[in-house]
Amino acid sequence: MEWQELTKLTGGQPLIVERVRLAETGVAVEGAFELPQLAALSVEDQVFVTAFVRCHGSIKEMERVFGISYPTVKNRLNRIASSLEFVDTDPAPSHSEVIQRLKRGEITAAEAIRELEAQS
Repeated sequence: MEWQELTKLTGGQPLIVERVRLAETGVAVEGAFELPQLAALSVEDQVFVTAFVRCHGSIKEMERVFGISYPTVKNRLNRIASSLEFVDTDPAPSHSEVIQRLKRGEITAAEAIRELEAQS
């Protein structure tokens, strides 16, 4: 079953995948796996985001591909973006990471204090 079919079937309701099988090896893993945010979008929004990436983020190209206006493209992108959580690609280090870096001499005590206070 493709993601688009699964998205239609669930009607956009949250779901948890409980079994994953690697196609090449047949190895299966069971547990509770959340789907990526993009998989939770409607089929239409998934197609729109895919087209946007394929257009290298060109709104002008999106206007041409979908036959819609610039404001319509922007509004749709804003609506989709508002439904997605921001993924922090550079999260703050944990308390234990800061302490380990201090022990290894990678940062000073003052730097460690600043980092720990910033997390509070």
